[in-house]
Amino acid sequence: MKIDDILALGPVIPVIVIKQLEHAVPLARALVGGGIRVLEVTLRTPAALAAIRAIGEQVPDAVVGVGTITRVQDLKDSLAAGAKFGVSPGVTPALLEAIRDSGMPFLPGAMTPSDVMLRRDAGFTAMKLFPAQQAGGIGMLKALGSVFADVRFCPTGGIDAATAPQFLALPNVACVGGSWLAPPDLVEQGRWSEITALAKAAVQLGVKTR
Repeated sequence: MKIDDILALGPVIPVIVIKQLEHAVPLARALVGGGIRVLEVTLRTPAALAAIRAIGEQVPDAVVGVGTITRVQDLKDSLAAGAKFGVSPGVTPALLEAIRDSGMPFLPGAMTPSDVMLRRDAGFTAMKLFPAQQAGGIGMLKALGSVFADVRFCPTGGIDAATAPQFLALPNVACVGGSWLAPPDLVEQGRWSEITALAKAAVQLGVKTR
């Protein structure tokens, strides 16, 4: 599966922080049950890699990937854990080379026109705009779209259910990333049905704007 195929599976990619391994599978099942299949588990906690492996093994309908890849070792660890795709806030020359060698579907982070040009020269036409709001949000995406007609973005950072439709309405936005689908309090309290409801609502964001 290519990165464009993964981005097309839904309007929102939840950005997930797993603090306790036992939450990983129930959370993934709750999101998938609501229609959100693509899950980005960030490498921000010690449980992240084990969580990715567990979701991949126990939630077959989930397409689980890794976020916050910043080093070559992160990429290697993600592949070993069975991740289906990777996401980074930016790239280094060494990481870019490792990504291309790995063959992993990847969404490299970009924030400026120069970032976009460098990633496009490396063969990427799908990118993560990060941090989206701080980078200029809707205005920035419109400006980038007027120059880079062949590039599509998954803006992430500061986007919520209220603002997501404005981003999804842009022709150069494939989907958005957001953490509102897995609020820490709901995860910690095991309120999975409420997370499923959030996922169902997120799916409808795409229906309304496309």
